[in-house]
Amino acid sequence: MALGRTARSRLMTPENRSFEPLTTNPITRNSKSKMKTQQIFTFLVCLSSVAAAANDDFTTQTPMNWHQFRGPQANGTAPQAKPPTEWSETKNVKWKFDIPGVGSSTPIVWKDRIYITSAIKTDRIDESITPPEKQPRNGFFNIKYPNAFHKFEIICVDRQTGKKIWQKTACEAVPHEGRHPDNNFASATPTTDGKNLYVSFGSQGFYCYTLDGEFQWKRELGKVKTRNNFGEGASLTIAGNKLIIVRDNETKSTITVVNSQTGKTIWEKQRDEPSCWATPIVVRHNGVNQLITNGHTQVRSYVLETGEVIWFASGQVMNVTPSPVLFEKHVICMSGYRGNVAFSVDIESKGDARKEGSAGIKWELDEGTPYIPSPALYDNRLYFTKSNQNILTCVDPKTGKIIFDRQRLTGIRSMYSSPTAADGKIYFVGRDGTTVVLAATNEYKELAVNKLDDRIDASPVLVGNELFLRGRESLYCIGE
Repeated sequence: MALGRTARSRLMTPENRSFEPLTTNPITRNSKSKMKTQQIFTFLVCLSSVAAAANDDFTTQTPMNWHQFRGPQANGTAPQAKPPTEWSETKNVKWKFDIPGVGSSTPIVWKDRIYITSAIKTDRIDESITPPEKQPRNGFFNIKYPNAFHKFEIICVDRQTGKKIWQKTACEAVPHEGRHPDNNFASATPTTDGKNLYVSFGSQGFYCYTLDGEFQWKRELGKVKTRNNFGEGASLTIAGNKLIIVRDNETKSTITVVNSQTGKTIWEKQRDEPSCWATPIVVRHNGVNQLITNGHTQVRSYVLETGEVIWFASGQVMNVTPSPVLFEKHVICMSGYRGNVAFSVDIESKGDARKEGSAGIKWELDEGTPYIPSPALYDNRLYFTKSNQNILTCVDPKTGKIIFDRQRLTGIRSMYSSPTAADGKIYFVGRDGTTVVLAATNEYKELAVNKLDDRIDASPVLVGNELFLRGRESLYCIGE
């Protein structure tokens, strides 16, 4: 059932600057033919903006893999996947892999292999550090500095059998700062270009291995201090031969682009940003590769090759974590800690997208936006949840008009996982292991509520006829 008042949507045009609420459903049951035409048009526009990147050897656009945090299209969707709808601990679980250590990074899949990261606390202690139990109270969450060495692990699992193929220790070190009680030291999702595997352990280094586990290079970019010692977590993005590393923190925020084959810096820019945890995206439009980052101070678009800023837009709230998504020639960014905001920016903007007379901002919302989860864009609908709660909103990504909102996901109390979509279904995973599967329609329609006996913070991965869920204890392969 719908709850509370409707979220406010504001359509931004040079002619309409009064920001009047728009709550009319933009898609009706009598407009199927128009919808089909619009979907074809949208598909062609997206090809010109995204898939054209393949001309620059962005080979990671392969739809049958899940090579990065938000999947092959960087929006949480798997165009060719047909994953199951129902499962439990005793139904449709093809295999379970027991994960050593602790991590919440999303698995990535390349062909017949799955790659995950983890951090294993050892018994080895740095005697020069005061034991955590003897440290004074520190901040709201009483986050202490660890004194135990951790092994930072990379694990490769066979997709068909769930057996470990290889496991490598990237390094063994004592983390220099603590972490939020819900964070861990292996929360950044790795990525691959189909040739090498790229892994971020933040202040413990950035690593490149072959897909067979052979070490290639390591980069250390220095230690950072995050807000309230919450820890690091932004994931890596790969585009051609460029690996993008965003490190927004309390000491020295930077964006660094390195050569993916050598690890050497191509360019680096300082960022006027506090701690944020958003993973960037790369889109190609009119022959230019735009590197787009979400942030508290500004959403920014950089020229991927040089670091030149193309456009920027202020307006996000604190602790920005959701990744941007691209719809046609607009990028949608949002955040939801101590406030709510989402807006759509024209990627053809120049300079300040909010300057007077500019049509850079197409629409804005000020209700119901997520804190940790990123949105999912599927079948001309944008899905996101309020803060870390189970309250769902669905909007038209073209106009920002509400399709439905204030819907509670059955059986879910809170969620950090980002929703994913395929085969006419949207998957929402709660922290207690409950997954709600919705039909991708203009009305809220639950297809199934599934439960596993594990805590899940990582986002679901959809490849082929399978769904992969990384819990605190186990990696699940769900398939009929």
